[in-house]
Amino acid sequence: MIQDIFRLAHTAEHPDAIAAFERATDEVAAHRPGAGAALAEALAADPQLVAAHCLKGFAQVILARSELQLGAEAALLSAEQALQAKGGGSEDETLLVFALRRATEGKFHTAADLLETITDARPTVFLPLKLSHALRFMVGDLAGMLKCTEALAPAYDPALDGYGYFLGCHAFGLEEAGRYEEAERTGRAATLAEPKDAWGIHAVAHVYEMRHQPADGIAWINQQRASWTGCNNFAYHLAWHQGLFHLEQGEADVALHLYDTEIRAHSTDDFRDITNAASLLWRLAEQGTAVGTRWGELAERARQRKTDGTLMFAALHHLLSLLATGDFASAHECVAMIGARAEGEGDQARVAALVARDLAQTLLRAAQGQRPRLDLPELAERLPLLGGSHAQRDVFMRALAQSAARQGNRKEAATLLRMRAERRRVDRFAERMFQTLATAPAPATVAHGPSQWRHHA
Repeated sequence: MIQDIFRLAHTAEHPDAIAAFERATDEVAAHRPGAGAALAEALAADPQLVAAHCLKGFAQVILARSELQLGAEAALLSAEQALQAKGGGSEDETLLVFALRRATEGKFHTAADLLETITDARPTVFLPLKLSHALRFMVGDLAGMLKCTEALAPAYDPALDGYGYFLGCHAFGLEEAGRYEEAERTGRAATLAEPKDAWGIHAVAHVYEMRHQPADGIAWINQQRASWTGCNNFAYHLAWHQGLFHLEQGEADVALHLYDTEIRAHSTDDFRDITNAASLLWRLAEQGTAVGTRWGELAERARQRKTDGTLMFAALHHLLSLLATGDFASAHECVAMIGARAEGEGDQARVAALVARDLAQTLLRAAQGQRPRLDLPELAERLPLLGGSHAQRDVFMRALAQSAARQGNRKEAATLLRMRAERRRVDRFAERMFQTLATAPAPATVAHGPSQWRHHA
């Protein structure tokens, strides 16, 4: 039995394999691109290293693309076979395998619970925490994220490997709970303890977004640029945050430059990159900034993914691109897929049934100039179930508020704006909307054709 520097217990006799796995864990924690190579090295040294197979499987699950399901299942099979070959393995290894099995079945909540069984017994085992944090983030269990880190915090000592990464996770949970002062303090402490902790940098950026401090946000991201530019595609997300800050300062040209040179410099198919791009273009277009042909590239990706129901959060961002370019045929297919997904099983079927189906239909109707069939504030209350952060889901809050305003429903639009203000200080969008509501006539019927959504294409 060997325990790695992040306290995970392995039934292994190959120190080189454990050293390589430690590097893989560090790369995952830092959101850096070397995890795959380190895992390959670990498995070359010990083909039966259970945790390496599990981490490989979790990585494919978290990428949330339908074609990666087979790879995740293959990693699970390899992990199960390795566990059997070792006569059952350590308790940590067994629980990792059980959790991966549930994750491949789409049961992210259950998988996270199993991972936290490890940390319940030994609070400072880091990798299960990082994986459960990611899974809960994807299914919108923000309360679960914070509950976990708050329970573990007393056990974490600054001398422990992974301490800074732990603080980064805790900071993000605090931020999403609206505890902004604690989140900023903890996120800054995370980056001091571990300069590579991009998640801690990210948590502080979220604080500045929600407190409407764009100048501070720009300064913070630029100050930390040497650390986060070494990330994998998470660097695109931090550039997205910088773009939001510049947009909030009225610097649309700078935001577009960031879009072209960092946020969407590469036409990837990673849903996280696409959500960055689609939500920024939507914000730019909403305020009247011409975005040229940029929607076209995203819409082409969306057409390739219009029937991929792996993750509802991703599907809804693809829908934004289809609506922005006026591809209503593909948009209808995407909405139909989400509706069908709602009839299935697993966490994402539940997300589709509880919120994604209604939101998709509402977005489509708005784009076609039709009135919503739902109480929009009530729909907005369900948005956290989609997963992601408050800042990421804000594109949908904005879309709902705009839909209400365009239909002349001042009361619903104002209610939605007040709901936004419960989480974040009033920003330029809210100011524009409140001004519009205060000055615009309130006709009984206001009809807007699909061009209302295509003005930004």
